[in-house]
Amino acid sequence: MKKALVLGAGGFIGSHLVKRLKEDGMWVKGVDLKLPEHWKTFADDFVIGDLRDVNVVEATLDQAFDEVYQLAADMGGAGYINTGDNDADVMGNSILINVNVLKRAQEIGVSSVFFSSTACVYPECNQMSSSSINCKEDTVYPASPDTEYGWEKLFSERLYTAYNKNHGMKNKIARYHNVYGPYGTWDGGKEKAPAAICRKVATAADKIEIWGDGNQHRSFLYIDECIRATVEFYRKPEFFDPINIGSEKHVSINELVDIVSSIANKRLTKKHIDGPIGVHARTSDNALFKSVMGWVVDEDLQAGLEKTYAWISEQVALTTP
Repeated sequence: MKKALVLGAGGFIGSHLVKRLKEDGMWVKGVDLKLPEHWKTFADDFVIGDLRDVNVVEATLDQAFDEVYQLAADMGGAGYINTGDNDADVMGNSILINVNVLKRAQEIGVSSVFFSSTACVYPECNQMSSSSINCKEDTVYPASPDTEYGWEKLFSERLYTAYNKNHGMKNKIARYHNVYGPYGTWDGGKEKAPAAICRKVATAADKIEIWGDGNQHRSFLYIDECIRATVEFYRKPEFFDPINIGSEKHVSINELVDIVSSIANKRLTKKHIDGPIGVHARTSDNALFKSVMGWVVDEDLQAGLEKTYAWISEQVALTTP
């Protein structure tokens, strides 16, 4: 039986990834600061530990696993990474994790680690208008991300490729674009836009607050497609450059609110307020992914949001007195 290690297995994407790897017939160890918050873990072994601690990394990365997925990071939605209030933690914590993981992996003969990067690495100047977005993989330099989160991920990308160059590893890097779906963070300040909007719509009677003017554009990728793309890309031989994993179908935040409101069968007034909004427009460019993998993600946003809203509205009902 092949063995996999998922670092960050208590998080949204990590917990779904563990489930997929088990379905593939693998023995899976998960590591995180905590168990998944909203459903059980499917891991055969789950270690509660802090990957910033080199001793924890050495104890958990204890054999040459067939597959290692590194998703652990200090991150969140716009309310966490765009305010600037958490920059030192976002950068320092995540860099420590990646330095520890790569050093240990190379020492014990792990040949390849998958690293989850982000669309936030792309230059802010390429994302100023919804009509001229440019997030092709090779446009990342000259570098000018709009957040320290993006800078940290870009540095870590270079660290993973340096281990490929200097130590003969075959690390893989994917840049995720706004992944959403059930069993993820939906409140508390670290939730991302689809979850936040689903929660706001579920609790709203007649109006909903939106950060900014609502004209900022994003694309959103349903979790099942993210997991499929991640696993298939990691297992694809002979391609080791960073690649986008996301949807090309972008909508404004106002449009996203309208879709969720329609799903909930509610007519809501939008109230625009001050808040962190990030770049004006961002979406995935999937030309390289299609060239390398031979397929592209195609989950309908409406269908994905229906499943996500159903789960979040249920959580709201369970936690509302």
